[in-house]
Amino acid sequence: MLQIDDTIISLELLDRKFICDLATCKGECCVEGQEGAPLETDEVDRLNDVLPFVWDYLPERSKEVIKDQGVSYVDRDGDDVTSIVNGAECVFVYTDENGYSKCAVEKAYLEGKINFRKPISCYLYPVRVDRYKFHTAVNYHQWHICKCAQVLGEKEGVQVYKFLKDPLIQKFGYEWYEQLEIAAKEISEMDRSK
Repeated sequence: MLQIDDTIISLELLDRKFICDLATCKGECCVEGQEGAPLETDEVDRLNDVLPFVWDYLPERSKEVIKDQGVSYVDRDGDDVTSIVNGAECVFVYTDENGYSKCAVEKAYLEGKINFRKPISCYLYPVRVDRYKFHTAVNYHQWHICKCAQVLGEKEGVQVYKFLKDPLIQKFGYEWYEQLEIAAKEISEMDRSK
């Protein structure tokens, strides 16, 4: 483990390799699972604010769920998560012309219609952030559907923390990320000297 400020970071972020391989998985992480994506406190309001800009991208089944229960619900742990369709698929998923599952919120963001890219838990994946009383845990989450991303990451030699540079900076700040890079370099040099 590595500590930066009040964050405790798994060394797997430095060791493991990862690059999303959308051509292989086709966005399966957005349609598989048993609960919605974890949301930060302000993200429920932000999703409600951007809803008019993404509404036309959503399939009818998602619109029905949102009309019925809203953009989010409280899961069994008492946390806000995105609403889901049929117990698995995020309500903000649409299917593109290639059959890939993608985020409608991110589509609107990339088109310049909104300034909210997507929930940070989605942007950070495969990193999961858990808050505790005195620290925040930053861990690598391994999921079988992301095996192709691990393979591509190994092939290209890209560590998790490098792949996730932008979302890690968004979440923790540029100085935090610089400290992570310094620690990664020092650990790598120590490993090489053994």
